[in-house]
Amino acid sequence: MRALLVVNPAATTTSVRTREVLTHALASELKLEVAATEYRGHARELARRAAEQGSVEAVIALGGDGTVNEVVNGLLEHGPDPDRLPRLAVVPGGSTNVFARALGMPNDVVEATGALLDALRTGSERLIGLGHAAGPADSRDAEVPARWFTFCAGLGFDAGVVGRVEAQRARGKRSTHALYVRQTLRQFLGDPQRSRGTITVERPGEEPVTGLVMTIVCNTNPWTYLGNRPVYPVPGTSFDSALDVMGLTSLSPAALTRYGTQLLRSTPERGVHGRHALSLHDVPRFTLRCAQPLPFQLDGDHLGVRTAVTFSGVARALRVIV
Repeated sequence: MRALLVVNPAATTTSVRTREVLTHALASELKLEVAATEYRGHARELARRAAEQGSVEAVIALGGDGTVNEVVNGLLEHGPDPDRLPRLAVVPGGSTNVFARALGMPNDVVEATGALLDALRTGSERLIGLGHAAGPADSRDAEVPARWFTFCAGLGFDAGVVGRVEAQRARGKRSTHALYVRQTLRQFLGDPQRSRGTITVERPGEEPVTGLVMTIVCNTNPWTYLGNRPVYPVPGTSFDSALDVMGLTSLSPAALTRYGTQLLRSTPERGVHGRHALSLHDVPRFTLRCAQPLPFQLDGDHLGVRTAVTFSGVARALRVIV
């Protein structure tokens, strides 16, 4: 099999030596081309070129969730076509690696490489659904490109946390779970919208749900990890169903304590629940709309601010080696 290995040399948990060893291991089973990313968006360009040229049967992303997201968007530049497009494979190299772990991959880069080699030898793969986000036709936002996501999106509070973390990383801070916790507290103290929700969920044929202060859109479970602890906002979320939505109408100190505790104790069967909590399961299409621009993120990548985003769950969009 011909394959392209897209390597993020800035991946948090891999060294040059580790990348050399796993590259050699993959080359023993594949006709392997290796390309290192040089700037943000480069992984997308590499994957797009590979898909358009039909030069490989698989594209392997070595990096964190941001690298994986870029590769997925490159592969699906012209839309999903799993029978024609290269397969996706992932070797986790980031700090959290939600997508790889949701697929059942080990979080250790060496163990994950071994698991990938086993999957290649046995031909193990699966079709997964993806999320798609685009600006609705009546949006007040400047025109922004549509984008695919693999495991989560957010409008409001959690996206603000992601933006704060990215700002800290740009100053040289390492991406750690402690950094996320600190920035969550700072976002809580500095968010003027947490006491009056302005986000509305609009679904075809349904009454709008109004007054949300934060929204999380999930394509699979878990939503994220705190260390090795998985976090499940909505039970039953899966790559095999459409999208799920968790929203809160209050982020008072009492509500933050209550729902934060629920997230920490969540399981695949029990997520966030209560008077101020909204849970929607298996929703194929909906729009999040807000009264003023709010932070927006996809797969942990901060994308600025938006006043409206339309989401779609696309079944069987991509073939993954796993």
